[in-house]
Amino acid sequence: MNDAVRFRVAGLIAKPDAERVGEALGELQRFLSSRGVAIVAESDTARILGLASGVPLETLGRQVDFAVVVGGDGTLLGAARALAPYDVPLLGVNLGRLGFLADISPVDLVTRLREVLDGACTEERRFLLTASVIRGGEKIFEQSAVNDVVVHRSNATSMIDMVTHVDGVFLNSQRSDGLIVSTPTGSTAYALSVGGPILSPCLKALVLAPINPHALTMRPIVLDSESVIGITFRAGRNFGARVICDSVTSPNLELDDRIEIRQSGRFFRLLHPEDYDFFEILRAKLNWSSGQPA
Repeated sequence: MNDAVRFRVAGLIAKPDAERVGEALGELQRFLSSRGVAIVAESDTARILGLASGVPLETLGRQVDFAVVVGGDGTLLGAARALAPYDVPLLGVNLGRLGFLADISPVDLVTRLREVLDGACTEERRFLLTASVIRGGEKIFEQSAVNDVVVHRSNATSMIDMVTHVDGVFLNSQRSDGLIVSTPTGSTAYALSVGGPILSPCLKALVLAPINPHALTMRPIVLDSESVIGITFRAGRNFGARVICDSVTSPNLELDDRIEIRQSGRFFRLLHPEDYDFFEILRAKLNWSSGQPA
């Protein structure tokens, strides 16, 4: 990032029940104030800091140059969805386990934030997905997702029969517990747990990964990110399904509903320290190796 870039107004977003959240926010507040950076806090975060007022997350992006998200990857996912329309870059501080998105430790908080304010950081732009549920020709549900869109059975005793098209061309039919449509960001989340591949965050690609398919030959597939995924259903015993966009759930689906999943026109911007190494995070998070390279 250009070292001439300066951030003048910081948004603060925190997970209210995270351990040590008050301590981290207090440190952030003191340091940002010492650098002359104004602070606008999300409503719940403002209460933790004892501020007189805060701003709803949905409108915070109108008032800030960048946002510091304190909590974990889940907190950052919600912030990314809300702030993507405002093109506000995000910096993640992880108070829990090592995160793929929130990658700054509270121990290094001031050092890393100083580097960011001085322009010594890197930036990624990652795309979001948009999922729509169409019923009788009308759109009854639409939501964006940073990680993935999951079509999942809602009936505990029955699989669902799905038919999938890519750009209007038939791909397959499957009987399974569901289907994950994942971004590269989400390839290290739910999709990974069902055997999907890990994608480099910079790839313009999607993963389609079936969940517990009845046919063992049904495998994950990687598609171009511009692909439009269409999903319909076939009648089955005790049909029940839902669409889940990250953590946001649709109303229960009906048999004749059609789902469309495509790349959103919006991106979210993610700030990292200059020495950020995606592969180092993979090694640590997934316990791939403990020795040094030869």
